[in-house]
Amino acid sequence: MRFRSYDALKIFDAVARTLSMTKAADEVHQSKGSISYQINKLEAELGFRLFERAHAKLGLTEEGRRLWHVSQTALSQIDREIEDLRGTVSGAVTVGALTYFSSRWLSPRLTRFFEANPGISLRIEPINSVDMMRSVKVDMAILWGIDGWEGHKSELLLSLPAVPTASRAVAEQVRQLGLPEAVRQLPLLGDSSGDAGWRAWHKAAGLPYAPSRSSLTVPDSNSRVHAVVDGQGLALWDDLIAPEIDDGTLVRLSDVRVENAGYFVIFTDQPMSQGAEAFLDWLRAENDRSERRA
Repeated sequence: MRFRSYDALKIFDAVARTLSMTKAADEVHQSKGSISYQINKLEAELGFRLFERAHAKLGLTEEGRRLWHVSQTALSQIDREIEDLRGTVSGAVTVGALTYFSSRWLSPRLTRFFEANPGISLRIEPINSVDMMRSVKVDMAILWGIDGWEGHKSELLLSLPAVPTASRAVAEQVRQLGLPEAVRQLPLLGDSSGDAGWRAWHKAAGLPYAPSRSSLTVPDSNSRVHAVVDGQGLALWDDLIAPEIDDGTLVRLSDVRVENAGYFVIFTDQPMSQGAEAFLDWLRAENDRSERRA
């Protein structure tokens, strides 16, 4: 049967990003009841559940994660094509960034950028790796990595060492196995650096990098957070995961950290526009502001 509810995918995207019917309703300027109805209707047409509903909390099902990832890519491509057909907006800046970084560090601060730069339009494009910069047209990208990227000009924006984390249930498995055996047996979820982060952590911990053959690849960084919460494996995370650490949803497994790691601004080969230069200057100033407050 042909799928017809393409208009509901925007609603699905808003709920999947926020994991909240209320926040999604505020974002798209509809009622919570309308959002809930459209999600239920979408699930009925698809024939599978998109969300797990437990104790007033929403979580994506595996099918929901898969659909969200592919729909994000498709919807972003459509938006880009429409912008290209309309013509480039004067002063527009497109920034590629991990969804994890965008939602936890960048988005809460953007009001100050627009207050200081009222003439600049900004587009945040979700990307998961430096390779995506070849296919996604951006002025710059912000990705997590270690010491930058070979072959790409980059600048460290935010230094944040990372440590292994897991859900409480998986952390108990780690305790029983012992960490050296756990990182060999349990799936190690990669990040925007591929497996470079885990290799660096093993080196810092004095352990051989010899993970099991079972693995889980979750390209989207926000989805990877949920995968760890759901007990799908171990992942390296930094201090931006503090809310989950504080409420006990996730557990730090070791004091050994991946140093020289953090979020880098990665530049393209093209000259930067004045708008892009203004955004980069704002990023630097905003990071300095955060460090002074820390």
